[in-house]
Amino acid sequence: MIPLKSERELTIMKKGGRIVALVLDELYGIIKPGIKTVELDRLSEKYIKECGARPAFKEYRGFPANICVSVNEEIVHGIPGNRILAEGDIISVDVGVELEGYFTDSARTYAVGKIDDGSKKLMCVTEVSLEKALEQSRAGNRLSAISCAIQDHVENNGFSIIRAFVGHGIGSQLHEAPEVPNFGTRNSGVRLESGMVLAIEPMVSAGKYKVEILKDGWTAVTADRSRVAHYEHTIAITDDGPEVLTLCQKKKRYW
Repeated sequence: MIPLKSERELTIMKKGGRIVALVLDELYGIIKPGIKTVELDRLSEKYIKECGARPAFKEYRGFPANICVSVNEEIVHGIPGNRILAEGDIISVDVGVELEGYFTDSARTYAVGKIDDGSKKLMCVTEVSLEKALEQSRAGNRLSAISCAIQDHVENNGFSIIRAFVGHGIGSQLHEAPEVPNFGTRNSGVRLESGMVLAIEPMVSAGKYKVEILKDGWTAVTADRSRVAHYEHTIAITDDGPEVLTLCQKKKRYW
């Protein structure tokens, strides 16, 4: 069963989504060469709690941090620590909050100082693939319309979809049905209905899509150590089209 959200539930999730967007917006001005990733974690925790919410990832299935911070070849679930960001890195930050019993989730990839053209293209293609997925997030469409929109744009630009991780439904649980793959077969999957809330999150490799998990048991990296970009929004399916609950307030691209 895929839970459909009431107006009351969506109102709460919109508030949570604004908090997530605020945190990611604030990090844009902080991410720079020389900063430790643990500082991003501390600042995010501070912002989230000041807004009256709770970091959703802390202790979720044992995860030890408030946010996920993944650098260069790290795909997702990177643990903030003493790593110092360097000029030319790219860094994906995944933020989730719980507010009044409901979850929202979003991710962005940022340039650390000046980055090479290949990394810019990777980030651009990944972000645009999410935008194309949003265009297909309409009541009556099949779930595969989202998946294929992402896959087509990514592969047509010479990159690879990470297949080991997928998007998901979200609401009173951080992960709910349905799974939202970033690849698929056309005209398949459930039909989207008004009231569904999805976290859509393309993860895209500059190389191959095979994945390894590091010794910390969390951090996923590309097997060929190629760079990865990751973008995510929590969206609601409505009768009037998709509503992005985690919309960037500053309306800037990060590449």
